[in-house]
Amino acid sequence: MAFAGRIRSGISVFKNISFSDSVSSARSFPRGASILPALRDYATASAPKNVNVKVPIALVGESGNFASWLYIAAVKLNALEKIELDLSEMIEAMKTSPTFAQFTKDPSVPRETRLAAIMDLCGQAKFAEPTKNFLSLLAENGKLKNLDVIVKKFLQLTTAHRGDIKVLVTTVMPLPAAEEKELKETLQEIIGEGKKVTVEQKIDPSIYGGLIVEFQQKVLDMSIRTRAQQMERLLREPVDINNL
Repeated sequence: MAFAGRIRSGISVFKNISFSDSVSSARSFPRGASILPALRDYATASAPKNVNVKVPIALVGESGNFASWLYIAAVKLNALEKIELDLSEMIEAMKTSPTFAQFTKDPSVPRETRLAAIMDLCGQAKFAEPTKNFLSLLAENGKLKNLDVIVKKFLQLTTAHRGDIKVLVTTVMPLPAAEEKELKETLQEIIGEGKKVTVEQKIDPSIYGGLIVEFQQKVLDMSIRTRAQQMERLLREPVDINNL
């Protein structure tokens, strides 16, 4: 249990809004202007007044706000799983096609061209209407370049919605199966019953050794790199001979 011991110590409700309506609404915003108010309005427009949806975890930044309003809208539309699947497929398409990924981020591409391409992709992929409208808003307002970050934050919300806890473990090399199992069991004890722990491994040779565990906006840094930096700061501090 030595390994476990180290751990312990250490967007919118677009249901009744047509595509043309959403596009015309987006075009009313000047380039570079915030479209969060529009997303906020969409997220509440056609939902019952007595429906009150709260995000399971607080996110910060513009991308966090996009993800939060999309989550609220998706829950109100009872379309969370479909939108999650659509956006995951969109990100996968960007990963498998560098040309397409570059196209979505290139500021020189005219908005009309970018929008037409996105809508064509959505149609071929049979994305849900709320997904298509959300992507059209991002395309119209030059925010499609942030899609990967927005989707990552949106998936954090859907994971938390299901009661799952995603744990990112950074090591120099992949953890052996036995140590990964021990880590997962330890984190399950810490987090408690009723939540499913999923471990994702990240390889980063720059930490030199040890590991970094991140979950629920908490970071447990037990890397050799961090310990070396702490030791370096300690050695640089002036010595007070009066305390010797």
